[in-house]
Amino acid sequence: MSTLKDHKLRNLFLGLLFDGIGMLSFVIPGIGEFSDVIWAPVAGWLMTRLYKGKIGRAAGVITFIEEMLPGLDIVPTFTIMWFYTYVVKSVKKEEFISAK
Repeated sequence: MSTLKDHKLRNLFLGLLFDGIGMLSFVIPGIGEFSDVIWAPVAGWLMTRLYKGKIGRAAGVITFIEEMLPGLDIVPTFTIMWFYTYVVKSVKKEEFISAK
Protein backbone atom coordinates (compact mmCIF):
# COMPACT_ATOMS: atom_id res chain seq x y z
CA MET A 1 0.00 0.00 0.00
CA SER A 2 1.40 3.36 -1.04
CA THR A 3 1.60 6.04 1.60
CA LEU A 4 1.31 9.79 1.06
CA LYS A 5 5.01 10.16 1.85
CA ASP A 6 5.92 7.60 -0.83
CA HIS A 7 3.65 9.38 -3.32
CA LYS A 8 5.24 12.74 -2.49
CA LEU A 9 8.76 11.42 -2.92
CA ARG A 10 7.90 9.62 -6.16
CA ASN A 11 6.35 12.80 -7.61
CA LEU A 12 9.34 14.88 -6.49
CA PHE A 13 11.80 12.45 -8.08
CA LEU A 14 9.80 12.22 -11.32
CA GLY A 15 9.31 16.00 -11.39
CA LEU A 16 13.05 16.63 -11.05
CA LEU A 17 13.73 14.03 -13.74
CA PHE A 18 11.16 15.52 -16.15
CA ASP A 19 12.43 19.07 -15.51
CA GLY A 20 15.94 17.81 -16.26
CA ILE A 21 14.78 16.23 -19.50
CA GLY A 22 13.08 19.48 -20.47
CA MET A 23 16.28 21.43 -19.82
CA LEU A 24 18.38 19.07 -21.96
CA SER A 25 17.42 21.00 -25.09
CA PHE A 26 19.83 23.73 -23.96
CA VAL A 27 22.72 21.26 -24.19
CA ILE A 28 22.53 20.76 -27.98
CA PRO A 29 21.93 24.07 -29.77
CA GLY A 30 19.71 23.80 -32.85
CA ILE A 31 18.48 20.31 -32.06
CA GLY A 32 16.95 21.56 -28.83
CA GLU A 33 14.17 23.44 -30.56
CA PHE A 34 13.21 20.33 -32.52
CA SER A 35 13.22 18.18 -29.41
CA ASP A 36 10.86 20.66 -27.72
CA VAL A 37 8.25 19.92 -30.38
CA ILE A 38 8.32 16.30 -29.26
CA TRP A 39 8.85 16.90 -25.53
CA ALA A 40 6.17 19.60 -25.02
CA PRO A 41 3.11 17.39 -25.57
CA VAL A 42 4.74 14.51 -23.69
CA ALA A 43 5.53 16.79 -20.74
CA GLY A 44 2.00 18.20 -20.71
CA TRP A 45 0.54 14.70 -20.70
CA LEU A 46 2.92 13.54 -17.95
CA MET A 47 1.88 16.49 -15.79
CA THR A 48 -1.77 15.45 -16.08
CA ARG A 49 -0.81 11.91 -15.04
CA LEU A 50 1.13 13.05 -11.97
CA TYR A 51 -1.49 15.55 -10.78
CA LYS A 52 -5.15 14.67 -11.26
CA GLY A 53 -8.18 16.90 -11.70
CA LYS A 54 -8.52 20.47 -12.90
CA ILE A 55 -5.25 21.58 -11.37
CA GLY A 56 -3.38 18.81 -13.19
CA ARG A 57 -4.99 19.70 -16.51
CA ALA A 58 -4.16 23.39 -16.02
CA ALA A 59 -0.58 22.51 -15.11
CA GLY A 60 -0.40 20.27 -18.19
CA VAL A 61 -1.38 23.17 -20.44
CA ILE A 62 1.10 25.49 -18.74
CA THR A 63 3.84 22.87 -19.06
CA PHE A 64 3.07 22.38 -22.76
CA ILE A 65 3.25 26.14 -23.42
CA GLU A 66 6.40 26.55 -21.33
CA GLU A 67 8.16 23.77 -23.22
CA MET A 68 7.08 25.09 -26.64
CA LEU A 69 8.20 28.68 -26.10
CA PRO A 70 11.90 29.24 -26.80
CA GLY A 71 14.05 30.11 -23.80
CA LEU A 72 11.57 29.01 -21.12
CA ASP A 73 12.91 25.45 -20.77
CA ILE A 74 14.83 26.61 -17.72
CA VAL A 75 11.57 27.00 -15.74
CA PRO A 76 11.17 23.89 -13.53
CA THR A 77 7.41 23.50 -14.03
CA PHE A 78 7.16 19.99 -12.55
CA THR A 79 9.07 21.03 -9.42
CA ILE A 80 6.96 24.16 -9.03
CA MET A 81 3.81 22.04 -9.28
CA TRP A 82 5.15 19.63 -6.67
CA PHE A 83 5.92 22.54 -4.33
CA TYR A 84 2.44 23.99 -4.88
CA THR A 85 0.71 20.64 -4.33
CA TYR A 86 2.63 19.36 -1.32
CA VAL A 87 3.74 22.57 0.42
CA VAL A 88 1.46 25.50 -0.45
CA LYS A 89 -1.82 23.58 -0.58
CA SER A 90 -0.82 21.66 2.54
CA VAL A 91 -0.25 24.90 4.49
CA LYS A 92 -3.57 26.33 3.27
CA LYS A 93 -5.34 23.12 4.32
CA GLU A 94 -3.79 23.27 7.81
CA GLU A 95 -4.79 26.95 8.17
CA PHE A 96 -8.37 26.09 7.17
CA ILE A 97 -8.55 23.23 9.65
CA SER A 98 -7.11 25.30 12.52
CA ALA A 99 -9.54 28.18 11.76
CA LYS A 100 -12.53 25.94 12.44
